[in-house]
Amino acid sequence: MFDRLEIKVLPPGPRFRAQVRFWVNSEDVVEAAVGDGGRGPYAADALPADRPSPLRATGEARRLELGEPECTGGCCGFAAVVVQRFGEIVQWSDWEVPWEVGRSAMPYPPPELHFDASQYDAEVARAEADPWWQVYS
Repeated sequence: MFDRLEIKVLPPGPRFRAQVRFWVNSEDVVEAAVGDGGRGPYAADALPADRPSPLRATGEARRLELGEPECTGGCCGFAAVVVQRFGEIVQWSDWEVPWEVGRSAMPYPPPELHFDASQYDAEVARAEADPWWQVYS
């Protein structure tokens, strides 16, 4: 059974520019990892118009920052995973969560996630193709 990924771009608010949020199996991963006041990566960084998105999975493992707590990632750490493609599977593993794990709703250590590569690619492509948030950047 594969996990299901959904990517949403939230409109800018009083504190943050447009940001990306990740729902896995209908749960907001950013909120679970960094708490209610945290944020996901800025949409301009996660879904750039001039180069491939860092959300894309390749055969090369790389660290992907999913969010940071209200106090900033430089203070308490980032929510991050290692993303890598293995044939028809995209894996999120080796989680890092902010050091204030006590306020996190995420189990520790967070579980490894496995996505069907075609569903994952389609969701990233869908998010890249809908740049409505760029008018706010």
